[in-house]
Amino acid sequence: MATDASPKFQQRDLLPVPQPPDYHPVVAVSPAHDGLHFWQFMVAGSIAGTVEHMAMFPVDTIKTQMQALGTCPLRSASIRTALGGILKSEGVAGLYRGIGAMGLGAGPAHAVYFSVYESCKKKFSGGNPNNSAAHAISGVCATVASDAVFTPMDTVKQRLQLSESPYKGVLDCVKRVLKEEGFKAFYASYKTTVLMNAPYTAVHFATYEAAKLGLSGVSPDSASDESIIVHATAGAAAGALAALVTTPLDVVKTQLQCQGICGCDRFKSGSIGDVFRIIVKKDGYRGLMRGWMPRMLFHAPAAAICWSTYEAAKAFFQEHNTVNNSVTA
Repeated sequence: MATDASPKFQQRDLLPVPQPPDYHPVVAVSPAHDGLHFWQFMVAGSIAGTVEHMAMFPVDTIKTQMQALGTCPLRSASIRTALGGILKSEGVAGLYRGIGAMGLGAGPAHAVYFSVYESCKKKFSGGNPNNSAAHAISGVCATVASDAVFTPMDTVKQRLQLSESPYKGVLDCVKRVLKEEGFKAFYASYKTTVLMNAPYTAVHFATYEAAKLGLSGVSPDSASDESIIVHATAGAAAGALAALVTTPLDVVKTQLQCQGICGCDRFKSGSIGDVFRIIVKKDGYRGLMRGWMPRMLFHAPAAAICWSTYEAAKAFFQEHNTVNNSVTA
């Protein structure tokens, strides 16, 4: 019995379909959450973080000097006194000491921050945009990853921000810290930073997403969730609240990163509890809230700038992806 079927008995839908000479099949790469690819979240986050920190850097310098204890200058200064002291001793340039370290650290750290956040939010939210718990957990995951990138440069930045800092610049600070204290000095505050930023980020993202949803519902014009005003307002509210709640841990972080220089206390152990006790002993419980006002003044507009820039960058990439998809369709 013959096993080969003649051509006229073959099924037509199993025959190869001839294609025109210029036919090139398109292999679609599935975009990530919000129609963006992972690298686009990283670029958007990097731009947002850099713009945010550069714009608000002078306020951060004032906060750092107010939080430094020991015999450092401006030990009990108000914002006005701190600002006046910096301008008198160093001029306007004193407000920007350490901005190079910020520039080197903020971009990469925020690229990690937002890409991890978006990836985790997609995984944990289960498609529910109102899942505050998923937003908070995603924020914590994001901060643990980004702090590992940013903490060394943040240490350099804060040491340069101190009045009468002994370092000539970023490179000089890095070299001297490595030589005199070793690599571990760059991560002396990492544990505190994570413990501070984990609740900060949880409060921040949960507040931001809730405020954004609420503001979008109030105004029909912003229902598309693309209004810059919505992102800025929600970001400012989230930044201010999260900053206030976590100020005590920020004071501890500053102490650990600036210890031993410019007259600041050096701690025998890196224990958070020991630093807390020393601060309370020297300055009372109010010492744990040192710099809360400039911290809020920093984080409210900084978060507004960051989220507005981030969402604008996302909108740009979404439009770019839409155009590319329509061209290749």
